[in-house]
This record gives sequence, structure tokens and C-alpha cells, in this order.
Amino acid sequence: MIRSLQFVLRAGKAVLWHPSPTQRSLHCSQCLRKSTVNMSWKGNAAESEPGGDNGKISFNDVYTEEDADTILHVLNTASEVELSGIKLLRGKKSSSIVQYRQENGPFLDLNSLVNVPYFQSKITMKVFESILHSESKDHRKERKTEVKATSKLIKPGIPADRLDAAESIVSIVFGTQKIAWAHVDRKMTVLAWDQEDWHRFMKGIYHSHIYWEDISPIVSRIPKADFYVLEKPGIPIQNSNLFPVTLHLHMVEAMLYSLLNTRYAADDNHCVVSMGRSIVGKHFALMVGESRTSGVDIVKQLLLEPGVPGKSWVKFLPEIILRYRSQFQMRRQKRNEELCDALLQAITFYDLIVT
Repeated sequence: MIRSLQFVLRAGKAVLWHPSPTQRSLHCSQCLRKSTVNMSWKGNAAESEPGGDNGKISFNDVYTEEDADTILHVLNTASEVELSGIKLLRGKKSSSIVQYRQENGPFLDLNSLVNVPYFQSKITMKVFESILHSESKDHRKERKTEVKATSKLIKPGIPADRLDAAESIVSIVFGTQKIAWAHVDRKMTVLAWDQEDWHRFMKGIYHSHIYWEDISPIVSRIPKADFYVLEKPGIPIQNSNLFPVTLHLHMVEAMLYSLLNTRYAADDNHCVVSMGRSIVGKHFALMVGESRTSGVDIVKQLLLEPGVPGKSWVKFLPEIILRYRSQFQMRRQKRNEELCDALLQAITFYDLIVT
């Protein structure tokens, strides 16, 4: 008989304990009783499993005909590599399925899988569930990957299927004195292009209710679209001298999110996103180091000439051409930086994200 060695704490020291024969007998009887209970429970559980070895319930009765066809299609057509891609079929299980098909032909019903080595009724049920849900898991993974890919360019990331279904967007750029927008459809036609001055920003004390009073009327003029793309404020937070400007721009951004993202409360889907200035700058080669230069000349070329080589070009409605062509031809015209940036941002959004 093997004697178990145990240590007990006595007077603050670990002391080797030698159990007496009576204690050993009591300990062994308790272990035996515990193991007997566990064996009895396992036996009852096996009898109650659907499709158990007792044959009382068939797997064909548990699953619908459509689900059974899906499972059998995977078992009969998937290669060993494809089968091993399913979590519960890795290793010898996938090779056993392929070997069984080669020796016995295709699986005719769900119950026949228990004839394959390494498969019992309990694991077989889990395998069936894993096969049925593997497609939906792959779809969720693909969807998550797509969202992650767009999140590198816009925040928050948007699933590709929603972007593909978009008919038009409104690109919005704002500063301390102006807010501008460009409404562009997926055919790259500029449907609306406008801006609005605001005179009270950054002058004296600017209370929260004034933001609401100034921004709400402007938002009412912005056209309806599937997505609204805001220019992300690009002023470094570390620059304490520009903190009031940074705070102002973030306040405007938050107001636009709130006023334009009206569907979020109903379906949890964002229709307002933000895009960094540097993304547009890099797309049109406007970056000088970490700084972005003006895009007015590019927009002037888009408006007055056929297009920009290597970039998507836009089409303007006749009334927009009549309104802005003479203005951009003037030598001392206002720079209209926000107006130009809104259009370039819309083009970048379609070039990099939608198309």
C-alpha cells in the first residue's frame, strides 16, 4: 500500500503527517463514494443526450431538413484542410472524416457520423452546431475586418455594405469664421456646394446656447444624405496657445454629430463620421512635412478645366458653375479655404473608401 505524505502546520512549522490506518480507511471510502457518484451521473447524462448511443433519439429528428443538408454538404464535400478550419474538427477528426468517405462513400444521414473514429454522440452534436454557425462567424469576422479597415481613414468605422449602399454624402468643413459643405452623389456629381459665415464665434464670451443658436439654422440648410463627413480638427492639443480654438472646433464637431446623427438612437448606426485633414492632404499631395497647404488651386482646376490627372474628377451642375466660375477666375477673390476643402474631402472619401 502506498502511503500518502502530507504536511500540516503545527506551531508555525510544516510537519510531516502520517495518517493512521483509520484515517486512511475513511479517506479512501470518501474517494470511492465520490467517484461512484460521478460515474452514476455521467451514465445518466449519456442516456438523456439527443442522439445518444442508446439510439432512442436520432440526430435526424433533432435538426431540420435544411440544417441537415447544410451539415451533410460540409461533411461530404469539404477537404481535410477545410474541415480542420472548423474548431472541433481539428487534428485526427478531420482526417478520419475524409478517410471514412473514401472507404464508405458519402454520409447519407447525420447518425452515420458516429461510426467514424473519434466521434461520440456528445461531440457529434457539438460538431453539428459548430458547422451550422461557422458561416455566420466567418461573416462577422469579415464584417469586423471591413469596419477595422475603414476606421483607419474615418472615425467611427462603417461596414462596407452600408458604404456601398450610399447614394450621396455631404462633406463638411468648418473653421472659426465659416462652415462649408459639398453634397456629392456616387456618380461624382456636385449637387450642392455652399458655405455660411458665422460672426459671433471666438468673440468674447461664447456660451453653449449660442452654439445651438448659430449652428441649428445652418444644419437646416445642409442637404439630406446617407453620410455626413466632417473634417477632424487638426490642431495639436499640446499647443496651449491655441487651446481656445481647439476647444471651439471640437465643440462645433460635437454639435454637428448631435444634430446630424438623428438615426443613431433608432438603429445604432452612425451616419456622421470624421476624416483627418492629413488624409485629404496626402491624397492630393498637399502635405509639406506635417503641414497641409491650400487646395484652392486644385479646386480651381477642377472647376475650370477637365480634371486632375490621376484623381477622380467631379461634375458640376450648370447653376454651380455659373455661381463659382467667375469668382474663382478673379485674381483677388476670397480664398474660400473651407469651401474648397469640403469638395476635396468629398472626392477623397469616394476615392479611398467608397470606390
